[in-house]
Parts: sequence; C-alpha cells; structure tokens
Amino acid sequence: MTIEVGQTLPEGKLSESPDFDPENGCPMKPEPQDVGEQVKGKTVVIFGVPGAFTPLCSAEHLPGFVAHADEIKAAGADEIWCMAVNDGFVMAAWGRENNATGKVRMMADGSAEYAKALGLDRDMTGGGMGVRCYRFAMIVKDGVVQYIGVEGSGEFGKSKAETILEELKK
Repeated sequence: MTIEVGQTLPEGKLSESPDFDPENGCPMKPEPQDVGEQVKGKTVVIFGVPGAFTPLCSAEHLPGFVAHADEIKAAGADEIWCMAVNDGFVMAAWGRENNATGKVRMMADGSAEYAKALGLDRDMTGGGMGVRCYRFAMIVKDGVVQYIGVEGSGEFGKSKAETILEELKK
C-alpha cells in the first residue's frame, strides 16, 4: 500500500555520504540515517527518482530542487532530500555533479527497502534497472505526510520543485 497524506513515515534507514576524501576525491563511506530521527520536529521535502544519472532525473528533477532550494526553504522546509535506489557513493557523486551540496541531501536506498516500506517501489527489471522507486515528492512535517505526488511513466508535474514550492505556500 502506498503511503498517503496524514500517515506517518514508516521506520527505516537511508544512507548518506556528504563528505569526500581529500586525497582521491571519492565519496566517504555512507552512514546510515534513521528516517524517523532525521525528520523529527522538521518539515522535510523528500523527492524520489528512479535513478541517479538517468536522463529526466539529471536534466530536470534534481536540478530543479537545487535551483529552487532557497525558495523552498524560505517557504517552510527545513531540509530537502533526494532519494533513489542507488548506493550512497553514487548518490554523493551525483549530488556533487549537480551542485547539491548544502541544498539537497542525497539519500541512498541501495536495496529499495525504504521504497518498499513507502509502497513506492517499482519493478524495472525488464529494462535492466532492477527494483527502483517511482518518481515522487512529498512534504513531511514532524514525520507526517502533508502532501504526496506520485508520477506515472513519462509524467513529470506532481513531483517538480515548482509544485512543491506552491504546496508549501498554501
């Protein structure tokens, strides 16, 4: 069952690698982040993408949140997270390439466990991508979903940065 407005986020962990090795430039070892602890007392925008470095995700979705990060935070969000079924190293490198540092936290769900807990997992094995998450965005206040927009194949509207910004202003 897909998570809905009014529901509390399920327990779970995502991983994050916000630092890079100064000697070789590679992301440092990803650290687990307890979702419940990380959202406690905060308003967090979480958007999910099918995969790092994929066309729409790299051309529009992540860059939109990076470009509008200051506005989204001014409208009430404490943090913005990008979640994908990729490992923490890949998410860190993708974030660095898109200038997300300090704007968007790059949260990895390497085995799709959290996507499954949210009911947002998507089987893309036919296309060689394995299990991924749907493209989505949600606004979470103190662990409770206030808005969620889940996209179908080829759609991109309910999860855009601009849509989230408008929802925060309501």
